[in-house]
Amino acid sequence: MIDWSGYLSLILQGAVVTVQLTVMGSILALIVAFIAGLGRISRFAILRWLATAYIEFFRGTSIFVQLFFAYFVLPFMGISLTPLQAGVLALGLNVGAYAAEVVRGAILSVGREQYEACTALNLSRWQCMRKVILPQALLVMLPTFGNNAIELLKATSVVSLISLADMTFQANIVRSQTGSTLIPFATILFLYFVFALLISFGVRALERHMARGLDGVRT
Repeated sequence: MIDWSGYLSLILQGAVVTVQLTVMGSILALIVAFIAGLGRISRFAILRWLATAYIEFFRGTSIFVQLFFAYFVLPFMGISLTPLQAGVLALGLNVGAYAAEVVRGAILSVGREQYEACTALNLSRWQCMRKVILPQALLVMLPTFGNNAIELLKATSVVSLISLADMTFQANIVRSQTGSTLIPFATILFLYFVFALLISFGVRALERHMARGLDGVRT
């Protein structure tokens, strides 16, 4: 008879790593998404070109190759990363490239009259973006940002390829030691689903909170 308590504890340890990857990767993705998204609509051609190059490169190449490059190739350039750091970097930059287009599209979706109102109020370009445009655009971005975070959560399983002990890695360890496939993989399937639900609920709650007071601003 197999004592599953120890093996389930092992999977839960992997779940902690998965949560760390998801949180840190999402933060990095959010930062680069805003930088690249704003760069895409910049008045300066060099910023638009750099943002476009970043977005197209990370959307057009495999997350597996990006991860292997971060972990196996960067050390030859003098940049050594731990498996966790490499995972966060690859996941954050990859998902950030998709989220950058969300930022760009949401900002461009704000009505032209909002910009005209900023001009009438003599607001600078930065004040207009920060106080008027971004609060409205962020509400448009949130649902897709939630989807991006869930996609990043599911993509964390790739880090098992560089021996980072996430849920998928630990489930494989349990499978190899017990010979059972159903229990370890059903467990992580359930945990991924729970984490995705938590992200969805969190984003919806944030969306409702941010929507308060904006109905009179948006048109």
